[in-house]
Amino acid sequence: MSGGEVAGLIVAVFWAILVSFLAVVLVRLAQTLRQATRLVADVTEQAVPLLGEASAAVRSAHTQLDRVDTITSDVAEVTANASALSTTVASTFGGPLVKVAAFGYAVRRAFGLQAGGAKGAAKKHTVVVGRTLPSARDRKSRG
Repeated sequence: MSGGEVAGLIVAVFWAILVSFLAVVLVRLAQTLRQATRLVADVTEQAVPLLGEASAAVRSAHTQLDRVDTITSDVAEVTANASALSTTVASTFGGPLVKVAAFGYAVRRAFGLQAGGAKGAAKKHTVVVGRTLPSARDRKSRG
């Protein structure tokens, strides 16, 4: 055997090993691609119904938000009406009620002064800012 034949034999063995290695790699790659295809198919089967359910949930939430919006606008309208009513009642009855209360106080005070004037001098209270003066009862009990 000559040197060229030995070199050719070595190259042929090298190519056989390389082809065997590439065949193993291609077989494993094919298995990986099959498993990936199966996984994608399973995910697709599960994702499509989930997307449908999510879409239904979003539609339901939108409907509920529309209802809440309607309720909120109705409550705002009722609040505005109640505010207007309270303002109307206060302006209609407030002034006259204050006048009636003042008149009632004046009448009580007048009758009280008349009754007090017949019995004797009315008690007078002295107010001094920052001091408390003893009452007449306290002065009598002390001496």
